[in-house]
Amino acid sequence: MATLGGIREAGGSENSVEINDLARFAVDEHNKKQNALLEFGKVVNVKEQVVAGTMYYITLEATEGGKKKAYEAKVWVKQWQNFKQVEDFKLIGDAASA
Repeated sequence: MATLGGIREAGGSENSVEINDLARFAVDEHNKKQNALLEFGKVVNVKEQVVAGTMYYITLEATEGGKKKAYEAKVWVKQWQNFKQVEDFKLIGDAASA
């Protein structure tokens, strides 16, 4: 049973168009704010939390200077208001080689 307001796995969502769009949005926002040149690679994992809308915790791979790195993006979405905002974007390490 899910805990109200708790963070849960978003099972299979990492391959959805919506999640890929949110991950690209997070990378683009990070690039604008940090004057960076990250290139989105793929979504690795997604968790979600119901708040006033939905908070997505997206683990993604992006390339920086030819090196794949893993990042975690926290994106808040309120679809009924057409609102989305990157709350946090941080490097979590080198991406695992596949």
